[in-house]
Amino acid sequence: MDTVLTWLYVPGDRPDVVAKALHSGADVVLVDLEDAVAPDRKTYALEATTELLSEPEPGPAPVHVRINALDGPLAHTELRALAGLPGLAGLRLPKVTDPAQVHEVAAWAPETPLYALLESALGVEQAYAIASSHPAIQGLALGEADLRADLGVTDDAGLAYPRSRAIVAARAAGLAPPPQSVYPDVRDTEGLARSCAAGRTLGFLGRTAIHPRQLPVIEAAYLPTAAEIERAEEIVKAAATDAGALALPDGRFVDAAVVAGAQRTLALAHRRR
Repeated sequence: MDTVLTWLYVPGDRPDVVAKALHSGADVVLVDLEDAVAPDRKTYALEATTELLSEPEPGPAPVHVRINALDGPLAHTELRALAGLPGLAGLRLPKVTDPAQVHEVAAWAPETPLYALLESALGVEQAYAIASSHPAIQGLALGEADLRADLGVTDDAGLAYPRSRAIVAARAAGLAPPPQSVYPDVRDTEGLARSCAAGRTLGFLGRTAIHPRQLPVIEAAYLPTAAEIERAEEIVKAAATDAGALALPDGRFVDAAVVAGAQRTLALAHRRR
C-alpha cells in the first residue's frame, strides 16, 4: 500500500538546497530540472543532479527528477544522463498528453518508475490512457499552474472536473491516488491546511510542496484521525472473523471495498517515517 504523503520540490541547480531537502522529512524529494531552473542554468542543474544520483543512496529520502518537456530539446539529453543512475528512484514527466510519450521515456529509462504530470486540457482528457499506458507508470499528478492557464481558470471551482478526472483515472488504472498540486503561498499554512482538507475529501493522497514548512501541515491533514483509526480497526477486526459482507453493531454495512479502505487507513496510521 502506498503511504507517501509529502513530495518536496527543489531546484536542481541548488545542490545546497537539495542536500537540506533530503533531510527535511519529506517522503520523496523532487529535484526539478524544469520550471524551477533558469534556461542558462539547465546544464549545471543536470550535472549537479547526475553527480548526486551517482550514489546508490543520495540521502534518507528517495529522489525523483522532473525532466524538461518531452517535446523540447533537453529531455533526451537528460534521459541519457540520468537513466540507470543508482540513486534515481523515479522520473516525473511534465506536460504529458499522449501515451506514446510514456513509451518513449520507458524505452530510454527501463525499470525506472514514471509519474505523468497532466498540465493541459488534452492531458486531462487522456488521463486514463496515460495512466494505463505502460507498467512503468506509477502515478499521475496535475500541474495546476499550467492547467489553469490552458483552461483560462481563475478559481478553484474550475479545476473540480480535472481533479476528479485525474483521481478516477489513476484509481481505474490501479495506481495510488494522486497527490495534490502545490500550494504556492508558503507562508499561508492555514490556507494550506484548508486546501488539503478539501483535497482529501476529493480523494487525493498527500501533496507536493515547495518549502519544508509545508510538510507537517500536509502530513497532519492527510494522516487519519484517532476516530478514523478506531473505526478502521473495528472493521478489520470484524472482517477477520467473517470473510463475507457483515453489519457492525452500530448498523454500518461492511463489504470487501470497505475493508480495503480500512486497511489503507491503518497503513497510513502506522507508516514508518
